[in-house]
Amino acid sequence: MILRMFRQRFYRRFSYLIILVSLPSLTFAQGQQADYLRADMLRTKLRDKVYHAPNAINWSASGKHCWYTIQTEQGKEFITVDPQTKTRQPAFDHSDLAQKLSDNTRKKYTAYALPFNQLTYQKEDQEIEFVVDGIAWQYVLASRELRNKGEYKPDSRNQRYWGASSPELSDQTVTSPDSNYVAFIRNYNVYIRSRKTRQEIQLSFDGSEGEYYSSRLQWSPDSKKLATNKVRPNQKHLIYFVRSSPEDQLQPKLENREYLKPGDALPVRRPQLFLIDERKHIPVDDALFNQQYNISRLEWRKDSRAFTFEYNQRGHQAFRIIEVNGTTGGVRAIIDEQSKTFIDYSGKHFRHDVADGKEIIWASERDGWNHLYLIDGRNGKVKKQITKGDWPVRQVVHVDEDKQTILFAAGGRVEGQDPYFLQYYRVNFDGSGLTALTTEDANHTASFSPDYTTFADTYSRVDMPPVTVLRSAADGSVLMELEKADITEWKKLGWREPEVFVSKARDGKTDIWGIIIRPSNFDPAKKYPVIENIYAGPHASFTPKSFMTNNRSMFELAELGFIVVQLDGMGTSHRSKAFHDVCWQNLKDAGFPDRILWMQAAAQKYPFMDISRVGIYGTSAGGQSSTGALLFYPEFYKVAVSSCGCHDNRMDKIWWNEQWMGYPIGPHYDECSNVTNAHKLQGKLLLFVGEVDDNVDPASTMQLVNALVKANKDFDFLMVPNMGHSTGGDYGEHKRRDFFVRHLMGIEPPSWSSLETAAKALSAK
Repeated sequence: MILRMFRQRFYRRFSYLIILVSLPSLTFAQGQQADYLRADMLRTKLRDKVYHAPNAINWSASGKHCWYTIQTEQGKEFITVDPQTKTRQPAFDHSDLAQKLSDNTRKKYTAYALPFNQLTYQKEDQEIEFVVDGIAWQYVLASRELRNKGEYKPDSRNQRYWGASSPELSDQTVTSPDSNYVAFIRNYNVYIRSRKTRQEIQLSFDGSEGEYYSSRLQWSPDSKKLATNKVRPNQKHLIYFVRSSPEDQLQPKLENREYLKPGDALPVRRPQLFLIDERKHIPVDDALFNQQYNISRLEWRKDSRAFTFEYNQRGHQAFRIIEVNGTTGGVRAIIDEQSKTFIDYSGKHFRHDVADGKEIIWASERDGWNHLYLIDGRNGKVKKQITKGDWPVRQVVHVDEDKQTILFAAGGRVEGQDPYFLQYYRVNFDGSGLTALTTEDANHTASFSPDYTTFADTYSRVDMPPVTVLRSAADGSVLMELEKADITEWKKLGWREPEVFVSKARDGKTDIWGIIIRPSNFDPAKKYPVIENIYAGPHASFTPKSFMTNNRSMFELAELGFIVVQLDGMGTSHRSKAFHDVCWQNLKDAGFPDRILWMQAAAQKYPFMDISRVGIYGTSAGGQSSTGALLFYPEFYKVAVSSCGCHDNRMDKIWWNEQWMGYPIGPHYDECSNVTNAHKLQGKLLLFVGEVDDNVDPASTMQLVNALVKANKDFDFLMVPNMGHSTGGDYGEHKRRDFFVRHLMGIEPPSWSSLETAAKALSAK
C-alpha cells in the first residue's frame, strides 16, 4: 500500500514535470511564467544529477592513493584508487562512519550525505582526517575507530585580505645555517648576535623609520654573508565603505581596506649585502632596478657565490633576473626580458634554476608564443629553445633535474583541435623527446602523483561528459579507467548541449572560438534575442571548454527564450602574443570587433538568432565591458546588465590594471573610462554593485552613476546592502532576467509573487 502511494505520487510529480517541460514547446511563449519556472527547475533538478564525475582528484602525501568524491544515484561517495594494485574502491565504510559520527555529535548523518568534502590521509594512509562544524576528526581505516581531535584551527596566513601589504618589519630573529649567529632588526638597522658570546654587532647604521632594513634576512649557506632589502615604504591607499546592514548590530559600520590603485606610490626595495667576518656593509648599485614595480624572490646560490632576485619594472615592459656577487656586491642581469607592450608576469612567468643556477629554464614570449628556453646561467645566452611552434605553453607541471625532463601543459599544438584545449606533454631539456601524454580531442585536467610517475586525467568538452582515467606519466598510456560521467537525468529533463562555433576575427585570419546555448524547447523556426555573457579580462580565457557540470546559469537564462553565447575575442590570453597585445592600453576594445563579427557569422548560419536584439552582461571586468558595449558599440548591443564593474581603470586594483594599461597613467586611461564616456550611453542599462565590494572599489560604479545622472541618461541601478563582489546572488539573477525579458522581448515579465505562488504549487504536487 505504501509503495503504491509512493509510486502514484512519483508519477504525478514526474508527469507534471514533463508537462512543464513540454508545454512551452507547444505554445512557444517566451519570457512567460512557465519559462521562468522551467529555468528555476533546471537550477534545482539538474543539481547533483551528473553521476560519476569527480570534482577534483587529490593525492595522499605518500602517493600511495589518490581520492575524489563523486555523485552517484545513492548520493555523495568518496573513492580511493591504489595506482600500484590498480584498484578502485570506497575510501572508507560510509555507513559505519556516518553512524559513528552521528553517535559522537548527536546529529543525524547518512552514509551518502556526509557533512564534509575534504579529507587528508595520515600515518602512511592508514587513517583519514576531516573537519565537521569546526571539529577535526580522525578515522582509522582498519579498526574503524573514530577520534575527536578537538577544535580545528585553520592557517591564519590564508585569511589575510588579498590587498593587504606584507609587513617588512618584525621582531623575528633568523639563525645562521651554522647556528653561530642570529640576525635581526633593531631600530630599523641590521644586527647580528653571537649565540656563544651573546655579543651584538651592528652591521648597518643608516636605517630609519622612513627607510629601514627588512626583517626578511637571508643568510648565505656558508653563514658568512647576509642579504636583505632596504625599504622605503609607500603611503598606504585605503578605500572606505559603509556596511549599512551589519549582522551583529543595528547601526551601520564604516570599514576600510588597503587597496593600491594605478599611479599610487609603491614601496622601494634595494638589496643590500653584508660580509660577516669583515663586518662590512656593501650597498648594491640599483642602476638595473631603479624603476621597480616589485623586487621578489631574493635567494642565495647554494655555494654562496651570489644571490639573485627578480626585478619587475613598473609598466611591465622589462623583467630581469639579477645576480649580486657575494664578495664584491657587483651586479649583473642574467636574464633581461623586454617587451614593447607588456610582459605577462602574472600569467606566464616561469623560472627554474638548474644545478645551482648554471642553467635556467625560463618562459618567454620572445618569438611570439609562450615557450620554454634553456638559458646559460653564466652569460644569460639561450642554449636551447626547448619548445617551439605556433602554440603556447600554458603550465609547467614539474622539472626533473636528474632525468633532465619537463612535464608541461599546452594548448593549440594539435591541428584541428580547439586551441584552448589543454593537453599534457613531456620533453627533454634539449627539446628532444617531446611526448604527448594526452591526446583525446577534449580539454584535459591532470593531477599528478607526488613522485610524478602517474596522473589522474579528467577530460571532457562542453558537449561531452567527463571521462576520468589513470595514466602513466612516462608515455601517457591508460593504466585504468576510473569514472565515466552519466548525464541520463539531464537528458530526461530536456537539457541540450552547447554548440561550439568558430568564425574569423577582425583580421580575417584568426579563429575565434565560442559556444551557443539554446533553450530546451528550441524551435529553429522561431526568432530568438541573443545575450552574450562577457568576461574579457586579459589575464586568461573564459569560454567554457570542459563539461559545464556546475556552471548552469547560462542554460537557465536561455530557458526564458534567448540564445546565450560566450566567446573569447582578441585581447584575451592563451593564444599568440599578437592576439594578446590587442588589449594593451586599450581595455575598452574587449575584443568587441571580433565578438560582433562572430555573432554576425553565427546569425548568417542560424537565422533563428535575431541580432537586431542583442543583450550583454558581465561582472567585474565583465561589468566594465558590458557597459562599454552600450557606450562604444551601441549600433549592435541594445541592453546591458553590469555587475560590480571596474568602470574606470584608475579606480581599480593596481596590479591588474597597470599590467595591461601600463604606467605612467596617461590619456589612454581616460579614453577607456566608462565614466568619462558615460554621455555616450544608448540602449538600456542596469547596474549592480555590492556596498562592501573589496575586490573592485564600489566608488567606481557610483562615479559612473554620477556621470550618467549628470548626462541626464535613463538607466537602472541597484546597490545591494551587505554584498561584496558578486553578480547579485539570486535576487540579482532574477532582476537580470526580468531586465532582458522586458527590454529584449518587449514584454512585461511575470510578477515575483505569481512566480512564487506557482513554484509552491508545483513543489506541492
